[in-house]
Amino acid sequence: MGKSVDNSILDEWRNLDALLVLKRLGCYSKQDLSFEPVKATGTQRYHVNANGVDYELLVKGPRFFDTRAQRGGGGAVDLVMHLYGIDFKSAVKRLRAAS
Repeated sequence: MGKSVDNSILDEWRNLDALLVLKRLGCYSKQDLSFEPVKATGTQRYHVNANGVDYELLVKGPRFFDTRAQRGGGGAVDLVMHLYGIDFKSAVKRLRAAS
């Protein structure tokens, strides 16, 4: 059986800035400087490549939205699950390795 995750670590991962998570994972990311948010001030658009797959993500703090898949979420675990198409347990393992 795998190692459980302490709630304090989950809280920390929920609040991690999405851009920091991308950096820790070693994902290629490039900000689209021409993007101007319509609704949420402070939102930025990034072109991201994770594991050979390209994404267009809107990010603000720990929240992200994949414009192509029309799906989003919040927190490091959600982001890792989305980018790599993996389950919670695998995402935790990947985040631990990236820390």
